[in-house]
Amino acid sequence: MGRTFSEKVLGEKSGREVSAGEVVTVAPDIILSHDNSAAIIKEFRKLGLARVHSKGKIVIILDHIIPAASEKYAQNHKIIREFAAQQRIENFFDINHGVCHQVLVENGFALPGSLILGADSHTTSYGALGAFATGIGRSEAAAVWATGEIWLRVPETIKIELKGELHSRICAKDLVLKIIGDHGADMANYKAVEFTGRGAERLSLASRLVISNMAAEMGAKNGHFAPDEKTLSFLKDRARADFRVVKSDPDASYEQELNYNLGSIEPQIACPHTVDNVKPVSEMAGLTFNQALIGTCTNGRVEDLKAAAELLHGKSIHPDVRALVIPASRAVYLQALQEGLLEIFVNAGCVILNPGCGPCLGAHQGILAAGERALSTANRNFRGRMGSRDSEIYLASPATVAASAVAGRLVDPRREL
Repeated sequence: MGRTFSEKVLGEKSGREVSAGEVVTVAPDIILSHDNSAAIIKEFRKLGLARVHSKGKIVIILDHIIPAASEKYAQNHKIIREFAAQQRIENFFDINHGVCHQVLVENGFALPGSLILGADSHTTSYGALGAFATGIGRSEAAAVWATGEIWLRVPETIKIELKGELHSRICAKDLVLKIIGDHGADMANYKAVEFTGRGAERLSLASRLVISNMAAEMGAKNGHFAPDEKTLSFLKDRARADFRVVKSDPDASYEQELNYNLGSIEPQIACPHTVDNVKPVSEMAGLTFNQALIGTCTNGRVEDLKAAAELLHGKSIHPDVRALVIPASRAVYLQALQEGLLEIFVNAGCVILNPGCGPCLGAHQGILAAGERALSTANRNFRGRMGSRDSEIYLASPATVAASAVAGRLVDPRREL
């Protein structure tokens, strides 16, 4: 019997052949953290160690509350900067780079066949480049800093075969919301998910990142796409280390196999207060809202901004709507500036925010008041996620959010404008 991608990677990292369900001790290639590094530092210091185990594997990217929105956050950032300097951690990215999940990819850390751990649930993003990437807790991150190792359970794998091609103004976000809505937010708890088939091959790398990012909202430990020429082209002159492409065997055993035809996907919206409360946009058309958010680590890449800009060009944001645009990184911001996308957004009446997490986590920038609604391209809509617990968050694609921001109500981007 063949082995899955997850069995192969975790087997190689543990030095033996393994099967789903086994527990292995492994050394990650990369351990990521962000503003929560201050809390990890606190846990690390409790261990009484002077030095981290493998400083070259540690990547710290400040992104959640940047620039610091209060004295508390400023102090945390100061603690992180001093620790990075004292430990001589070279892979430290201060507040001028952007969201960790985009910055890590752009800087060549996410590589096929690698094992990446991150103190953030959306570390699953890197599966888009063929890595086994999963989120861990802060205390676990501190332990990895100390020992260079962690134990993981080898996950069972769900295979999702994609066929066909997405139609115009249908985005990867619509696809992944459809999958989560059909099968629930717990469909892949402690399981790996592999996205395969001709439809997966047709998806851009940016679209794969959307889907792997949202794999966390299925409960998945890893959301994987097999690397292809698109992946290798992106990594050329970018990869920070040698890598080897790892793929599942043709006769690998899967716990479950699902099939989706991309040509049948229509615009989707996740309604409050769970990501799996998904309905077709057509069923919710006419819903009014107060704030539109285009961006974040899920949908803040150039591809996403272009999808929104196409619908905003020469138009104006509805007077009852506040529209925020947040590029995922400095590189994305610069490309969007050079291609005239930011000018389109500004002329339409949008507010451009600095690259970072911003309003997505409700800590600053665009916090919602009680009774307000947001239509967002982010990945979560839990109660209180963006501010007041008495507000509502609806999740949709960049095309749907942009078209709706002009209309002042939820619309199908294929039929409006």
